Amino acid sequence: MSGSDDDTEEPRRRRQSGPVTAGGDARAAKQLRTRVKTARGRKHSSQRWLDRQLNDPYVAKARQEGYRSRAAYKLIELDDKFGLLRPGMRVADLGAAPGGWTQVALKRGASHVAGIDLLEIPQIPGAILLEMDFTEPGAPEALKEALGGPADLVLSDLAPWTTGHKSTDHLRIVALVEAAALFAMDVLKPDGAFVAKVFQGGASQDVLDALKTRFTKVRHYKPPASRSESAETFLIAHGFKG
Repeated sequence: MSGSDDDTEEPRRRRQSGPVTAGGDARAAKQLRTRVKTARGRKHSSQRWLDRQLNDPYVAKARQEGYRSRAAYKLIELDDKFGLLRPGMRVADLGAAPGGWTQVALKRGASHVAGIDLLEIPQIPGAILLEMDFTEPGAPEALKEALGGPADLVLSDLAPWTTGHKSTDHLRIVALVEAAALFAMDVLKPDGAFVAKVFQGGASQDVLDALKTRFTKVRHYKPPASRSESAETFLIAHGFKG
Protein backbone atom coordinates (compact mmCIF):
# COMPACT_ATOMS: atom_id res chain seq x y z
CA MET A 1 0.00 0.00 0.00
CA SER A 2 1.53 3.27 -0.91
CA GLY A 3 1.00 6.95 -1.03
CA SER A 4 0.25 8.33 -4.47
CA ASP A 5 2.08 11.61 -4.78
CA ASP A 6 1.28 13.11 -8.16
CA ASP A 7 4.98 13.39 -8.96
CA THR A 8 5.29 9.62 -9.07
CA GLU A 9 1.99 8.72 -10.72
CA GLU A 10 3.50 7.61 -14.04
CA PRO A 11 6.39 5.56 -12.57
CA ARG A 12 3.90 3.82 -10.26
CA ARG A 13 1.53 3.09 -13.14
CA ARG A 14 4.23 1.09 -14.86
CA ARG A 15 4.40 -1.25 -11.85
CA GLN A 16 0.74 -2.10 -11.69
CA SER A 17 1.35 -5.60 -12.95
CA GLY A 18 2.97 -6.29 -9.58
CA PRO A 19 1.23 -6.47 -6.18
CA VAL A 20 -2.41 -5.49 -5.80
CA THR A 21 -1.42 -2.62 -3.50
CA ALA A 22 1.64 -0.47 -2.96
CA GLY A 23 2.26 3.26 -1.28
CA GLY A 24 -0.76 28.06 -8.88
CA ASP A 25 -0.12 30.40 -10.73
CA ALA A 26 -1.80 29.51 -14.00
CA ARG A 27 -0.65 32.59 -15.91
CA ALA A 28 2.98 32.08 -14.95
CA ALA A 29 2.70 28.41 -15.78
CA LYS A 30 1.38 29.29 -19.24
CA GLN A 31 4.21 31.76 -19.85
CA LEU A 32 6.85 29.23 -18.80
CA ARG A 33 5.23 26.24 -20.44
CA THR A 34 7.64 23.63 -21.72
CA ARG A 35 6.68 21.64 -24.75
CA VAL A 36 7.46 17.93 -24.73
CA LYS A 37 8.56 16.48 -28.02
CA THR A 38 7.16 13.10 -28.93
CA ALA A 39 9.81 10.47 -28.35
CA ARG A 40 9.89 7.28 -30.34
CA GLY A 41 8.44 4.47 -28.25
CA ARG A 42 6.91 6.77 -25.63
CA LYS A 43 3.24 6.08 -24.97
CA HIS A 44 0.84 8.99 -25.32
CA SER A 45 -0.14 8.65 -21.65
CA SER A 46 3.52 8.85 -20.63
CA GLN A 47 3.98 11.93 -22.77
CA ARG A 48 0.94 13.60 -21.18
CA TRP A 49 2.26 12.83 -17.70
CA LEU A 50 5.70 14.23 -18.53
CA ASP A 51 4.20 17.36 -20.07
CA ARG A 52 2.06 17.91 -16.97
CA GLN A 53 5.05 17.47 -14.65
CA LEU A 54 7.25 19.88 -16.59
CA ASN A 55 4.59 22.57 -16.54
CA ASP A 56 3.19 22.17 -13.02
CA PRO A 57 4.06 25.17 -10.79
CA TYR A 58 3.78 23.00 -7.66
CA VAL A 59 6.40 20.59 -9.05
CA ALA A 60 8.76 23.49 -9.70
CA LYS A 61 8.09 24.96 -6.26
CA ALA A 62 8.76 21.60 -4.56
CA ARG A 63 12.14 21.39 -6.25
CA GLN A 64 13.00 24.95 -5.26
CA GLU A 65 11.97 24.48 -1.63
CA GLY A 66 13.44 21.01 -1.16
CA TYR A 67 10.25 18.96 -0.85
CA ARG A 68 10.26 15.48 -2.31
CA SER A 69 6.88 15.86 -4.02
CA ARG A 70 4.27 18.42 -5.02
CA ALA A 71 1.90 16.63 -2.61
CA ALA A 72 3.71 18.42 0.22
CA TYR A 73 1.65 21.50 -0.68
CA LYS A 74 -1.60 19.62 -0.19
CA LEU A 75 -0.69 19.12 3.47
CA ILE A 76 0.62 22.69 3.75
CA GLU A 77 -2.69 24.03 2.46
CA LEU A 78 -4.70 21.68 4.69
CA ASP A 79 -2.66 22.80 7.70
CA ASP A 80 -3.03 26.47 6.80
CA LYS A 81 -6.80 26.08 6.68
CA PHE A 82 -7.44 23.70 9.58
CA GLY A 83 -4.45 24.14 11.93
CA LEU A 84 -3.50 20.47 12.00
CA LEU A 85 0.17 20.72 12.96
CA ARG A 86 1.61 22.12 16.19
CA PRO A 87 5.08 22.05 17.78
CA GLY A 88 5.89 18.88 19.68
CA MET A 89 3.31 16.67 18.00
CA ARG A 90 3.63 12.93 17.44
CA VAL A 91 2.49 12.13 13.88
CA ALA A 92 1.78 8.92 11.94
CA ASP A 93 2.15 9.13 8.15
CA LEU A 94 0.44 6.28 6.24
CA GLY A 95 1.44 5.92 2.59
CA ALA A 96 4.41 8.17 3.27
CA ALA A 97 6.48 7.71 0.07
CA PRO A 98 8.32 9.64 -1.17
CA GLY A 99 8.26 11.61 2.10
CA GLY A 100 6.77 15.02 1.30
CA TRP A 101 4.17 14.94 4.06
CA THR A 102 6.75 13.76 6.59
CA GLN A 103 8.97 16.69 5.61
CA VAL A 104 6.12 19.17 6.11
CA ALA A 105 5.15 17.71 9.49
CA LEU A 106 8.73 18.00 10.76
CA LYS A 107 9.24 21.47 9.31
CA ARG A 108 6.05 22.66 11.02
CA GLY A 109 7.14 21.48 14.43
CA ALA A 110 6.33 17.78 14.85
CA SER A 111 8.82 16.30 17.29
CA HIS A 112 8.36 12.73 16.09
CA VAL A 113 7.04 11.29 12.83
CA ALA A 114 6.64 7.60 12.02
CA GLY A 115 5.82 6.77 8.40
CA ILE A 116 5.05 3.59 6.48
CA ASP A 117 4.93 2.69 2.80
CA LEU A 118 5.31 -0.37 0.62
CA LEU A 119 7.91 1.57 -1.36
CA GLU A 120 11.33 2.40 0.05
CA ILE A 121 11.56 5.94 1.44
CA PRO A 122 15.01 7.58 1.69
CA GLN A 123 15.60 8.46 5.33
CA ILE A 124 14.54 11.84 6.70
CA PRO A 125 16.23 13.12 9.90
CA GLY A 126 13.74 13.10 12.75
CA ALA A 127 11.49 10.43 11.26
CA ILE A 128 11.23 6.65 11.51
CA LEU A 129 10.23 5.26 8.11
CA LEU A 130 9.10 1.67 7.60
CA GLU A 131 9.11 -0.16 4.28
CA MET A 132 6.00 -2.29 4.79
CA ASP A 133 2.53 -2.73 3.30
CA PHE A 134 0.22 -1.14 5.87
CA THR A 135 -2.51 -3.70 5.12
CA GLU A 136 -0.26 -6.68 5.86
CA PRO A 137 -0.53 -8.45 9.25
CA GLY A 138 1.82 -6.89 11.76
CA ALA A 139 2.31 -3.60 9.91
CA PRO A 140 -0.04 -1.47 12.08
CA GLU A 141 1.61 -2.83 15.23
CA ALA A 142 5.07 -2.05 13.83
CA LEU A 143 3.96 1.50 13.10
CA LYS A 144 2.54 1.86 16.62
CA GLU A 145 5.88 0.72 18.02
CA ALA A 146 7.70 3.24 15.81
CA LEU A 147 5.39 5.99 17.07
CA GLY A 148 6.47 5.25 20.62
CA GLY A 149 3.22 6.48 22.13
CA PRO A 150 -0.22 7.88 21.34
CA ALA A 151 -0.40 10.09 18.24
CA ASP A 152 -1.63 13.66 18.01
CA LEU A 153 -2.27 13.38 14.27
CA VAL A 154 -2.71 10.51 11.82
CA LEU A 155 -2.21 11.31 8.13
CA SER A 156 -3.17 8.91 5.36
CA ASP A 157 -2.19 9.35 1.72
CA LEU A 158 -2.79 5.66 1.03
CA ALA A 159 -3.93 4.68 -2.45
CA PRO A 160 -4.36 1.25 -4.05
CA TRP A 161 -2.78 -0.09 -7.17
CA THR A 162 -5.57 0.33 -9.70
CA THR A 163 -6.80 -2.44 -11.98
CA GLY A 164 -9.04 -0.44 -14.29
CA HIS A 165 -12.02 -2.44 -13.05
CA LYS A 166 -14.23 0.24 -11.46
CA SER A 167 -15.97 -1.92 -8.86
CA THR A 168 -12.76 -3.62 -7.75
CA ASP A 169 -10.87 -0.36 -7.47
CA HIS A 170 -13.72 1.22 -5.49
CA LEU A 171 -13.68 -1.64 -2.97
CA ARG A 172 -9.92 -1.25 -2.53
CA ILE A 173 -10.22 2.49 -1.98
CA VAL A 174 -12.96 2.02 0.63
CA ALA A 175 -10.96 -0.69 2.39
CA LEU A 176 -7.94 1.60 2.68
CA VAL A 177 -9.95 4.45 4.19
CA GLU A 178 -11.49 2.03 6.67
CA ALA A 179 -8.09 0.61 7.66
CA ALA A 180 -6.62 4.08 8.14
CA ALA A 181 -9.62 5.24 10.19
CA LEU A 182 -9.50 2.19 12.45
CA PHE A 183 -5.78 2.74 13.02
CA ALA A 184 -6.37 6.42 13.83
CA MET A 185 -9.08 5.60 16.37
CA ASP A 186 -6.72 3.07 17.97
CA VAL A 187 -3.67 5.33 18.37
CA LEU A 188 -4.90 8.93 18.69
CA LYS A 189 -4.80 10.92 21.90
CA PRO A 190 -7.99 12.66 23.01
CA ASP A 191 -8.51 15.78 20.88
CA GLY A 192 -6.28 14.29 18.13
CA ALA A 193 -6.99 14.61 14.41
CA PHE A 194 -7.19 12.32 11.39
CA VAL A 195 -6.68 13.27 7.73
CA ALA A 196 -7.20 10.82 4.87
CA LYS A 197 -7.17 11.06 1.13
CA VAL A 198 -10.41 9.75 -0.33
CA PHE A 199 -11.80 9.57 -3.83
CA GLN A 200 -15.33 10.03 -5.06
CA GLY A 201 -17.33 7.46 -3.12
CA GLY A 202 -14.15 6.52 -1.27
CA ALA A 203 -15.48 6.30 2.29
CA SER A 204 -18.37 4.09 3.29
CA GLN A 205 -21.27 5.51 5.28
CA ASP A 206 -20.36 3.16 8.13
CA VAL A 207 -16.88 4.71 8.37
CA LEU A 208 -18.25 8.24 8.18
CA ASP A 209 -20.81 7.44 10.88
CA ALA A 210 -18.09 5.98 13.12
CA LEU A 211 -15.88 9.03 12.63
CA LYS A 212 -18.77 11.40 13.38
CA THR A 213 -19.39 9.49 16.60
CA ARG A 214 -15.75 9.50 17.70
CA PHE A 215 -14.73 13.01 16.55
CA THR A 216 -16.34 16.39 17.24
CA LYS A 217 -16.18 17.50 13.59
CA VAL A 218 -15.78 15.66 10.27
CA ARG A 219 -15.60 17.41 6.91
CA HIS A 220 -14.23 17.12 3.36
CA TYR A 221 -11.94 19.59 1.61
CA LYS A 222 -10.05 19.71 -1.70
CA PRO A 223 -6.93 21.89 -1.37
CA PRO A 224 -5.82 24.03 -4.34
CA ALA A 225 -2.72 21.84 -4.80
CA SER A 226 -4.97 18.88 -5.61
CA ARG A 227 -5.31 18.86 -9.39
CA SER A 228 -8.75 19.88 -10.57
CA GLU A 229 -9.07 16.82 -12.80
CA SER A 230 -8.28 14.47 -9.89
CA ALA A 231 -11.17 12.75 -8.11
CA GLU A 232 -9.33 12.99 -4.80
CA THR A 233 -10.44 15.03 -1.83
CA PHE A 234 -9.47 14.90 1.83
CA LEU A 235 -11.43 13.84 4.87
CA ILE A 236 -10.55 15.83 8.00
CA ALA A 237 -11.70 14.67 11.43
CA HIS A 238 -11.02 16.92 14.44
CA GLY A 239 -11.36 16.49 18.17
CA PHE A 240 -10.99 12.77 18.83
CA LYS A 241 -13.12 11.86 21.83
CA GLY A 242 -11.05 8.87 22.86
